[in-house]
Amino acid sequence: MSLKVGIDVGGTFTDFLVTGEGAAPRVYKVPTTPADPSIGLIAGLEEIAAGLGMKITELARSIETIVHGTTVTTNAVLTGNGAKTGLLTTQGVRDALEMRRGIREEQYNNRYTNVAPLAPRYLRIPVRGRLNYRGDELTPLNLDDVRSAVRLFKEERVEAAAICFMNSFANAQHEQEAAKIIREQLPDTFLTVSADFLPSIRFYDRVSSTVLNSYVGPKFSSYVDQLRARLREIKFGGVLLIMQSNGGVMSPELARESPARTLLSGPAAGPEAGLGYARMHGHDSCITIDMGGTSFDAALVLNGVPSVVTEGEINRYRVALPMLNIVTIGAGGGSIGWIDEGGLLRMGPQSAGADPGPVCYDKGGSRPTCTDADLVLGYLDPDFFAGGRIKLNRKAAATAIEERIAKHMGLTIDAAAAGMCRVINTNMAQGVREISVKRGYDPRECPLVAAGGAGPLHACMICRELDIPLFIVPHESSIFCAAGMLVSDLRHDFVSSFVAVFDRIDWKELHADVTRMVNEGARLLAQENIPERRRRFSLNLDCRYVKQYHEVSFPVPMETVRDADAHTVAAAFHAEHQRMYGYSLEREGTPIELINVRVRATGLTEKPAHAEEPYSGPDASSTIKGERPIYELEEQASRFVSVYDGHKTRYGHRMAGPAVIEQVNTTLLLTAGYDCICDPYGSFVVYRRGREDCLSAQLREKIT
Repeated sequence: MSLKVGIDVGGTFTDFLVTGEGAAPRVYKVPTTPADPSIGLIAGLEEIAAGLGMKITELARSIETIVHGTTVTTNAVLTGNGAKTGLLTTQGVRDALEMRRGIREEQYNNRYTNVAPLAPRYLRIPVRGRLNYRGDELTPLNLDDVRSAVRLFKEERVEAAAICFMNSFANAQHEQEAAKIIREQLPDTFLTVSADFLPSIRFYDRVSSTVLNSYVGPKFSSYVDQLRARLREIKFGGVLLIMQSNGGVMSPELARESPARTLLSGPAAGPEAGLGYARMHGHDSCITIDMGGTSFDAALVLNGVPSVVTEGEINRYRVALPMLNIVTIGAGGGSIGWIDEGGLLRMGPQSAGADPGPVCYDKGGSRPTCTDADLVLGYLDPDFFAGGRIKLNRKAAATAIEERIAKHMGLTIDAAAAGMCRVINTNMAQGVREISVKRGYDPRECPLVAAGGAGPLHACMICRELDIPLFIVPHESSIFCAAGMLVSDLRHDFVSSFVAVFDRIDWKELHADVTRMVNEGARLLAQENIPERRRRFSLNLDCRYVKQYHEVSFPVPMETVRDADAHTVAAAFHAEHQRMYGYSLEREGTPIELINVRVRATGLTEKPAHAEEPYSGPDASSTIKGERPIYELEEQASRFVSVYDGHKTRYGHRMAGPAVIEQVNTTLLLTAGYDCICDPYGSFVVYRRGREDCLSAQLREKIT
């Protein structure tokens, strides 16, 4: 048996998807162990082995590939639990981390303070030496300053160091000289050199990203070492890959060098998974949502490509690395309901997490959560949560909602729970608007792919809020990101600053720069055993109108640089600027300036196949488990509805809302006005009644 396993470590649960030739995918969930996530990971593999009737060592030997999404780096930044980090930087700019871009994030909040830099001021050491913007040396590097800094780092027991000098993107010599001294005298210190890690223009972005990489480096390296040791103990000899923020995967060795590339590692697999399910129904674009126990993630996929940004923030720290454009908000099953100072009901971002969890878990939680509200409203079965493994205490949930919410607002328990549900649905709908409407796209034009343990439960209500007529609940929706990991390719992103106005570009030099990055990508893919026939390379240019502050990144064919085709590049830039901002300056003849060149090297991986089921007809009555009352938000009243066993539904089965479709790891709530049909791949396709035109021709034919 040859298996592939996708593993996504979340804030509450660790998800597993196991696939193999000729076998149906298997889904597993185990509680996350925050102190050491590798413990929960191995516990999950033990559960998988037991389910397959194998010893864990037998299972490990049969696993060909593990693709792993981790929250280690993300949690280190969010909790401030990273390494003690020192910074070497150019004299005169040691406070760039504190000054940032000189723009107050909340302009009218006089009490708003900057986030504390990850490298404290006494460990940010100025070094004499200067390069100009072309990389020419103005002042030699003062090696005595570097040695003095190293002595301080030793005394202070610094765990990680970062080197970022002005204009080092144009000439790495000074940084390399300083790095040599640090490596000789502090061999056990994690080191990031900005010229190697992010050789691009904009000093603050570069220094912030470089320090961030060092800050999370020791903790991530320790985790990878622990994980690999535990996998060796169970005799795993296959390939381990780590999920990146850009939606691709990489080897653990490369991940240890650039751990900041694993920030938002887990959610990054979602858009790839969503695209796969959307394509099964003839769509090349989609919106993905993933509602777990702690957070809600939303992402946009357009024309077969997940939306990527080249700069972002995590916990207010700038990260100038390519990452999928995923909006994450504190809206999950564990999100806590509370009353603010103005008497308004709020949901999250605080979460009960895995420990103690929602009140209904009976593990010591006292504050009502979204899951408690869903239980009180009848959306969840207290005896079938996680397939019956976790018994939910409805009375405790109702009491908590009454004491903490209902009494303060003068509401009944049901009305208070419904209010909690409405607030969190509105929050999630706003998250979808962030990645669609605010970027100039209409969410009604894309199907929604709903995932996560709680996503399908709220998807109808989110779609109603956004007027989206169609959404898909994948068969593996509860472990959505784990599924996405198994369809992700290896990816390596490179950037080089190349500042020039279009009419003064040295195209030969530019082509040489692109060729250098392509060759480096080919080298890394070769290290990862990707044959040439499965290697792909793409090129993006960052350009702007002269004197603009921000640039626009857009794809161009490799041949445009080779052929010095400035006309094609300019046309592509004008078109993208028009799309993003609603205007272009093409007619005015405003000159264009090239800023950065970006190359992506992709290694195509083998994708698991989806088997099609035979058509079983529209009648789903044989899958009905019974009835129970649910509270309908629109009607503001309870009514009995049919409850279907989602594991027994087959291709063609149709269910009309309102209804509940239960599976071991997730529940789909159909509200009034929405109907559902099962597709050939075991997924649920939900559409607004009367909008059958949104369905694929294959499903539309079954309905008519």
